[in-house]
Amino acid sequence: MSIHPETRIGHVHLTVSNLEKSLTFYRDILGFEVVTYYGDSAVFLSAGGYHHHIGLNTWSGPGIGPANSQQAGLYHFAILLPSRLELAKVVQNIQQANYPLEGASDHGVSEAIYLKDPDNIGVELYIDRPNNQWPKNAQGKIEMISQPLDLNNLLAELTNS
Repeated sequence: MSIHPETRIGHVHLTVSNLEKSLTFYRDILGFEVVTYYGDSAVFLSAGGYHHHIGLNTWSGPGIGPANSQQAGLYHFAILLPSRLELAKVVQNIQQANYPLEGASDHGVSEAIYLKDPDNIGVELYIDRPNNQWPKNAQGKIEMISQPLDLNNLLAELTNS
C-alpha cells in the first residue's frame, strides 16, 4: 500500500509556554493571521483564511520549559511558501525584527531558512524548485544537497519584482 501522491500535511498544533510570545513570532514576524481564539489558552492562525495552519496552546500550563533536545520529538516543521519572492519577504521581515536565523540552505530541490520559535521549536520556511530542476543521480533518484543559501541573492527578489 502507498499513500496517495496528492496527500499533504495540513496543520501543526504546538504546545507553547506563552501565547503572546508565540503570537509575536507566528503572527507579527512570520505573518500568519489569527483565525480564532479558544478561550485564553489557545489560538489558531492561518494564511489566506484557511481554518488553521498553526494551532498554539498552553494546555500543559503557561511557562512550561522547552523540550530537551536529547529527547525524541519534533525536530522541526516546514512551511512551504508559494514563491521565492514570498520567501524573500518573510526573510526581510525576520531581519527587520532582528530575529535570529539558525541557518539558510540550498538543498537542490528547495531553498530553505531555519529558525527557532520562542519555545525552541524548529521552523523551516522554504520554496520548492520545479521537479524538472531537482538534482538526480545516474539511476534517476533524487540527490538532495546542503549548500549555503545566498541570502543576498534571495533578497534581490524584492528589488527584481
